[in-house]
Amino acid sequence: MTAQATTASADRAPRRRTGNPLLRRYARAFRSPRGVIGASIIAVLVLLSLLAPVLFPGGFDQQTRDALLAPSLQHFFGTDEVGRDIFVRTIYGARVDLSLVFVAVPIAAVLGTLLGLVGILGNAAGAAVQRGLDVIVGFPSLILGISVTLVLGAGWTALVVALAIYSTPAFGRLARATLLTQQNRDYVQAARMLGTSKASIMTAHILPHTLDTAVTQAVVAVVSSIFLESSLSIVGLGIQPPQPSLGALLNSGARYMQQLPSYVLGPAAVLLILVLGFSLLADALNRAGAGR
Repeated sequence: MTAQATTASADRAPRRRTGNPLLRRYARAFRSPRGVIGASIIAVLVLLSLLAPVLFPGGFDQQTRDALLAPSLQHFFGTDEVGRDIFVRTIYGARVDLSLVFVAVPIAAVLGTLLGLVGILGNAAGAAVQRGLDVIVGFPSLILGISVTLVLGAGWTALVVALAIYSTPAFGRLARATLLTQQNRDYVQAARMLGTSKASIMTAHILPHTLDTAVTQAVVAVVSSIFLESSLSIVGLGIQPPQPSLGALLNSGARYMQQLPSYVLGPAAVLLILVLGFSLLADALNRAGAGR
């Protein structure tokens, strides 16, 4: 009787969670409504972008005599001034935007995190790096992007550099804040008293907490980078014709807004949907981290 009661109590007792808490947090985020919707939007747009050469083998620069046609089942967003399908160019433009952010943001994340953790070498080094990051933050994003593109020349490479520089300070500040917080923890102080090297402390105690915040910041940085790319392309300093980007399409379509509103509204809608997907995903990660 006693054995049966003990067994029943054990069955009712809450099971101890196993596994990486960071992975559990991400799983919880992707199970939430915001996470599911955001991830689904991003997945669909990424898939369309990857399959663009297969779905539209004619490419983004296939010209016809049917210029400035209204939207139809054949041309969802209509055609531009030289008869190119605006929907096809929008998908290829999203492909370019995603390639930019998926290269620039990881570079900024690695570089910013490393710069933020320089403070492990000493307070003076950490403070000096932060002052340098503050200088970058002091430049408005558009001015910073214009400066980089004027030096390197407009194009994909200049945009990657501009987006990476623009996004780096946020990662550096987060890493610096995590470092300062973790350095005062009892277990870090105990590790130092036992003679543990700075490299071991960094790897075991500080870096995991830094990576946690960096992942969420990366999603936020993608949204900011997409807007910056669009802003630079709108003023003619981004992706150059005939290569499309969402910003470049908005720049070209602005001249035909009254004649063919879908020239602007179509790419703008895809841009907003893309931003919405990443915004929902970032919000899901934040809520999961806060336990909401």
